[in-house]
Amino acid sequence: MSRAVRRQLFETLETLQQVNQLLEDLLINGEAEETIGTLTDCQSCAVAIGTQIEKIYGENLQTIHAFENYCEQIYQLTLVLGDTAKCREIYLQSNAELQKIRAYMEEEIPDRLEAVFLPYKISMWDSLESVWMAADTDPSCDAYVIPIPYYDKNQDGSFKAEHYEGDRYPADIPVVHYNDYNFELRRPDVIFIHNPYDQFNNVTSVHPFFYSKNLKQFTDCLVYIPYYSTSGGMSDAQSQCMAYYFVDYIVIQAEKYRKFFDPELPDEKFLPMGSPKFDKVIRICNNPPQPPEDWREKTAGKKVYFYNTSINGMLANTPAFLKKMEYVFKCFEGRSDACIVWRPHPLLESTFASMRGGYKKSYDALKKYYVDSDFGIYDDTPEITDTIALCDAYIGDSGTSVTSLFGMAGKPVFILNNNISTRPESDDWRGEMIKGFYPYGNDEWMVTHGNKLYRAPKRDYKYKYFCDLCDYAGGDYYSWVVRVGGRNYVCPLHAQNILLIGEKGIEKRIELEHCIEQRGAFYGAIGCGRYLFLIPNTYPAIVRYDTTTGKVKYYKDCLDVFAINVEGERRLGGFCVWKDYVFIASPADNQVLAIHAESGKQQVLTTGAVNNCGCSSLIADEQDLWLLPYSGRVITKWNPETGKVHEYAGCPKELRCTQPIWEYECEDIPFGYAAIDDDYVYLPPHLGNMYIRLNKRTGEMTEWKPDFGQQRGAKSGYYSSIGNAYFTKQAKGKKNVYNLFSTQDRKLYEVNVKTDEYQEIHVEFDMEELKKNEPGFGEQSEWLKYCCLENAFNSLPDFLDGNIIGGVFDRDRQIRAYGEIAANYDGTSGDKIYEFVRDKLSGQ
Repeated sequence: MSRAVRRQLFETLETLQQVNQLLEDLLINGEAEETIGTLTDCQSCAVAIGTQIEKIYGENLQTIHAFENYCEQIYQLTLVLGDTAKCREIYLQSNAELQKIRAYMEEEIPDRLEAVFLPYKISMWDSLESVWMAADTDPSCDAYVIPIPYYDKNQDGSFKAEHYEGDRYPADIPVVHYNDYNFELRRPDVIFIHNPYDQFNNVTSVHPFFYSKNLKQFTDCLVYIPYYSTSGGMSDAQSQCMAYYFVDYIVIQAEKYRKFFDPELPDEKFLPMGSPKFDKVIRICNNPPQPPEDWREKTAGKKVYFYNTSINGMLANTPAFLKKMEYVFKCFEGRSDACIVWRPHPLLESTFASMRGGYKKSYDALKKYYVDSDFGIYDDTPEITDTIALCDAYIGDSGTSVTSLFGMAGKPVFILNNNISTRPESDDWRGEMIKGFYPYGNDEWMVTHGNKLYRAPKRDYKYKYFCDLCDYAGGDYYSWVVRVGGRNYVCPLHAQNILLIGEKGIEKRIELEHCIEQRGAFYGAIGCGRYLFLIPNTYPAIVRYDTTTGKVKYYKDCLDVFAINVEGERRLGGFCVWKDYVFIASPADNQVLAIHAESGKQQVLTTGAVNNCGCSSLIADEQDLWLLPYSGRVITKWNPETGKVHEYAGCPKELRCTQPIWEYECEDIPFGYAAIDDDYVYLPPHLGNMYIRLNKRTGEMTEWKPDFGQQRGAKSGYYSSIGNAYFTKQAKGKKNVYNLFSTQDRKLYEVNVKTDEYQEIHVEFDMEELKKNEPGFGEQSEWLKYCCLENAFNSLPDFLDGNIIGGVFDRDRQIRAYGEIAANYDGTSGDKIYEFVRDKLSGQ
C-alpha cells in the first residue's frame, strides 16, 4: 500500500473516531433520528476502510476482524436505542475497538513506500533494474515489477500482435501480472517507466492503459528513465516525446543532455544521474556468467565479436544496410580465430515489417543464410548484458545504446560505416580525405578526416599536413577555410568556434556562445567586406565576426527563412554575397533574407517568382542573382534592386533526378553549383542525370555534353556522398575556365566551358603522412566517445587481423572518456535515482 493511500486511510479513521465520539452525547440525549444517521455514517465509513484494506491485503488481518467487530457493535447500538445504560456499555466497547483498529493498522499496514516498475520488453529491463534493486533492498519500500503488454503496429498505426514477456524474467525477480495490480486502488507512491512514446511510436505501442497521461492520475511521482544510453550524441527524435509532459522526473545521463530536450520543460524535472544500464554492464562484466552450452564450441580459442545491427542504421539507408550485413558475414565466414555473435535490435524485424516491408524478404534471406551457415552465433537470449560480458569487442553502428555499454565496460569499440561493403582499394583513402572544394573558400587549405588541416603552400593542390584543429579525432568539427581581410579562418561545421590560422598554426580560437549540444551547428560560411558570416543549421543565430575589431554579433531573427523542416526533411537554402549584402534563400519558397554586412540590418524579400520551389544554390552574377531550384526544374534570375525576375523552365525533357539512397525518381536538387560566363549558365548535375547549358539571352536550355571522364555513380562505399558534381570557382587569370569537382570519385578538373577542353588537377597527399595522422583508437567527438572508425586505412578485416593504423586500444583511456558523459559511472546510478525519489517522497 502506498503512503498516499495509507495516509488517506488513517485520515478517514481519524474522522471516524471523531464522529464516533459524538455518539455519546447523542445517545445520552436520546436524539434518535440524528443518532441513527450518525450510526449509519460510522458503519459506512468503517466498511469503506475495511473493504479497501481487505482488497489490498486480504481478509486475514486483525485489522479486518476489528472492523467487523466495530460494525457489529454499531449495529447492536441501533437495537438498544432508548436504553441509556446499555447504549453506553456498547458505545464504550466500540470506542475501544476503534483504538484497537488504529493499533492494528499501525502494525499491519506499516508506513512504507510503494514503488512500481513497468518494463515492457525484457531486453530493456536493464534500464530499470538497478533502481529496482535499490528499492527492493530498502526495508521501508515495497517494490513491484509489473511487465506490461505491448503491440506491434500495422503501417496504418493499428495494433496487431500482442506481446507479453513477464514469463521471461529471471526467477530472482518477483513478477506481478498487470491484471493482479489495481492501480486505482493502490495508488503507488512512484511509478518508473522506460517507454516515452505513448501512442506516437510507429513500430510498437504499450497497452494504452499504460500511456503516461493515464498513469499520472494514479501516482504522485511518475519517473521516466531512458531505455537507451548514449555514447555522446542524442537523436532529435528524443527531444519531445509525449511522456515528458506528464512525468514528474526525467533521468538524463549527464547535465549536458538537458539541452537536447524541449527548452519549455522545466529544468527541475531533469535528474542528471547517469544510466542504470551502465550499472548492470559494470556489475556483470566484473563477474561474467558461463556461456550457453551451444556457444562453447564455437567460441573456444577465438576472439568473440559482438555484431550490432540497429534500427536507425537500417532506416537511414536500408539497401546499404543489407549489403553491409552480407559483407560483415563474409568477413567472418571461414575464420578460425574469430567468432561473430550477431544480436539484432529487438525491434528490428518489427520495424522492417512496419516501415520497410519491401526489404523484409531480403533481410529474412540474409538471416537464414547466417543461421544455416552456422559459422557464428545468433543471439536472441534475454540478457544483452550477459552477451556483452562474454564478448571481447564490439562492431556495429555508433548511435546505439550497445556502443556505450561496451565503451563503459572497457572493451574495444569498432564503428562500422554502413556504406562500406567491400575491402578498400589502393586509392579509396580519397573518399574521406578529399571532401571537396568550397566555392567561397581558399583552396590552399583543406580540412580532412580527423579534424586535420592540410596546406598546399604553392597552391598547386599538393597538400602537406599543417596542424590539428582540435583534440577530437573525428566528428568533422570544421568545414572550410575562408579568407577574409587577408587572413585565413577555419569555419565550423559542428564546432562552435572559429579558428584564425597563421603561418605556424592556430593563432586564435574565437569562441562563440555555446548554445547547442548536438551536431550540425552550421552549414556554410562566407566573407563580405571585413566580416565573416556563419550560416546556421541548428545553431540559433547567424554569426557575424568582425575580422578587424574581433567583435562577434548574433542575428537570431528570420532563421526559419532558410533552415527549415519540410515534410520531415531538413532543408537548407543557398546563399551568396552580392554587393554589400549577404543573401540567404529559402529552400521551400521564394523568400530571400538580405543582411547588410556593415549595419547588420535584415530584410526578408520575395523574388516575385511564380514558381515557389525554393533555392538550393544562390549565385551572384553582376547585377543579378541566380537561384537554382531545390525542387523542380525552374531556374530563376532576379535583380534585388529592380525586382526584375525571369524564370527559365525549358529543361530538356530527358532530365531525370534520382534520390541517391532509395533510387526513386524525384524532383529535388537537379543542379549543383553553376558556372556563369557572359553568355551562358553551365549547370552540372547534382541529383540530375545531365549537364545543361542555359543561354542567358534567349533562355534556351540544352544538354551540354562535356567529357570529363568523371565517375558515374560513387566509386565505392568509401566515396559515399550525395550529388554528382559542382563548379567550385573560376580558374584564376583564365577566361571561361572553371574548376569542377566530381564528388563521385573526388577528382578536380579544370574546364574551359567554351571549348569543352579539360584537364584533371591532381590533388595529392603524402601517403606516409596520412597514415601517420590516422587516428585509429581515440576520442572521436563529443557525440561519439573513444573508439576506432572503419575506413580505408582501418577496414573490418584489418581490425579482425589486429592491424590497426594509428592509436592502439587503451582500456583505461576509454573508460575515462565515457565517464565524461555519464554521472555516477561507478555503477551507483540506480542507487542515486532511488535515493532521490525516496527522499523527495519523504519530504526531505
